[in-house]
Amino acid sequence: MRRAYHKDMDVSRQQNETARTERGPRARTRKLMLETATRLMQSGITPSVSEVAEAAEVSRATAYRYFPSQAALVHAVVDEALGPILGWSSDSPDARTRVADLLATAMPRIDEFEATFKAALKLSLDQWAQRQAGTLGNEPLFKRGHRVDLLKCVTAPLQGTVPPESRERLAQALSLVFGVEVLIVLKDIWGLTSESAQSVAEWAAKALVDSALRQAESKA
Repeated sequence: MRRAYHKDMDVSRQQNETARTERGPRARTRKLMLETATRLMQSGITPSVSEVAEAAEVSRATAYRYFPSQAALVHAVVDEALGPILGWSSDSPDARTRVADLLATAMPRIDEFEATFKAALKLSLDQWAQRQAGTLGNEPLFKRGHRVDLLKCVTAPLQGTVPPESRERLAQALSLVFGVEVLIVLKDIWGLTSESAQSVAEWAAKALVDSALRQAESKA
C-alpha cells in the first residue's frame, strides 16, 4: 500500500511539473479545463472529463489528452485547490508549533475550497462502493494522501524522543483532525463556524502531541 501511495504521488508530481513547463495554447487549454472543473466542483458536482470538456467548449478528444481519466482530472483540481498547503514546511524544533502552523496555513484554504474537496471525497467514496460491488472495472482509482508527508514533517522533531511506531501512530491520529473531513464533522454535524472548527482542530492536535510526549516520558 505504501509503495502504491508513493507511485501515485510521483504521478501527481509529474503532472504538476508538466503543467509548469507547458506554454502557449496547451497551457491555456489545460488552465481552462482546470478552471472549469474547479467551478463545477465548487458548485458541488464531481464532473467527468466529458462534462468538463462540454462546459469548457473543448473537444472530448482534446480533453482526454490532458486528463485521461476522471481520477486524473480531479487529482489535478485538488492539487490546484490545495495550493500553498502542498509547499508547506517547517524547521521549528517543536512538534506542537509545527502542527499549529500547518493547521493555520491549511484550514482556511480547505474551508475556501470546501466544496471542491467534498466533491473529491465523493468520488473516492463512489469508487469504493463500485469496487465493493465489482462494478468499477478498469477505471483508475482516485488516490488521496498528501497529508501523510505533511504530518510526517509535523512529527519529525519527536525523533529520538518518541519511538518510531508511536510517531507513526501520532501522525495517523493527527490525520483525523486535518482535512475536509474535520469540516464535515464540526461544521455539518456540530454546526460550528469555520473559525470554531479550526480552533477545535488545533486543540485536538495539540492534545494528541502532548499525549504522545507524556507516554514517551512515562516509558523512559
